[in-house]
Amino acid sequence: MTERDPYASLRKEMVNFQLAARGISDARVLEAMREVPRERFVDPVYLSRAYDDSALPIGWGQTISQPYMVAVMTEALDLKGDETVLEIGTGSGYQAAVLARLARRVFTIERIEPLAARTRDLFEEMGIGNVTVRSSDGTQGWPEEAPFDGIIVTAAAPSVPLPLVEQLAEGGRIVVPVGDLAFQELLIGRKKGGRLETRVSTGCVFVPLIGRFGWQDERR
Repeated sequence: MTERDPYASLRKEMVNFQLAARGISDARVLEAMREVPRERFVDPVYLSRAYDDSALPIGWGQTISQPYMVAVMTEALDLKGDETVLEIGTGSGYQAAVLARLARRVFTIERIEPLAARTRDLFEEMGIGNVTVRSSDGTQGWPEEAPFDGIIVTAAAPSVPLPLVEQLAEGGRIVVPVGDLAFQELLIGRKKGGRLETRVSTGCVFVPLIGRFGWQDERR
């Protein structure tokens, strides 16, 4: 952040009042979200709302998540800096940009090719070099890069996709919204002895996770 950055004060306010005041305490997560320019990831139509405490449309029926939810999901991964992370649902790229500051490598999958291409170009423009983007069925994961120390799913799943559990490293953490299309609970899991131990964090609402191990189409 610099004095010439017109969004610096808005990012500081976001971190102080939307995140820290609501229980986000991981210093690395707070710092990452203080540094990543969310305004670069929102639709220009919504630029004045870039730091609102809400999700915003980004086109193709998708959204950029509420900053608080990004922080909650990121903090749940408990990243220390040397991890390899898989994200399902690249969207605008904001979540991946935050993860890029906290992990060694980030692999992110977006099923909508034009959105993946736009985000890939943005990462290149911003000099974010430790994130790899591809367009495919995210519910099937990225087996050739597995195992992953952390997996984050930024779309609503009917259940935790089995391939993602299989691709999670022993001791690794996964964060995924699970429920129906109207309402989900944020599930946080850790792999122990080859099995996933889970707990519920909070209620949430995400766009549907479409794919072989998710919802079959957007009407269901």
